[in-house]
Amino acid sequence: MELWDAYDADGSKTDATLIRGEPIPGGAYHLACDILVRHIDGSYLLMQRAPEKLLGGKWEAGAAGSALKGETALDCAKREVREETGVDRGTFTEVGRIRSDAYHVHYVEFFCLTDVPKDAICLQDGETVAFRWVTKDELNSLPSDVLITRRIRQFLPDWEL
Repeated sequence: MELWDAYDADGSKTDATLIRGEPIPGGAYHLACDILVRHIDGSYLLMQRAPEKLLGGKWEAGAAGSALKGETALDCAKREVREETGVDRGTFTEVGRIRSDAYHVHYVEFFCLTDVPKDAICLQDGETVAFRWVTKDELNSLPSDVLITRRIRQFLPDWEL
């Protein structure tokens, strides 16, 4: 059973606990992170979703996932990147926040700059099946039916790297 902290509409943590898979009460939200991974050479990491997952076979930029109970957004970002890509070091910068009333989620968007060897990416069983590194132009030109990452892309042009 995966437990999440509950947040109010303004993003403040409440005393309530949410359980993954159970309905989220009105006015409550959970925290999730999207993390775009950039190598120091300027390329961006794409991960291909496992076929059995929702939107299986499509690509997403970096990693994403929900914060577990007691985790901060930064803790969540570091854990998800490590679990889904094997990237175990980097500089994480929060680049934005988006609230989704439809899904009861506060998304926290991160950028991770890393120097890990590009061939050292690890795939997570049941989550990812392939990876590739792309340029910023390639990332921006991928259509939405190939690259499912949406939220974090809106912050990409603003990054001063």
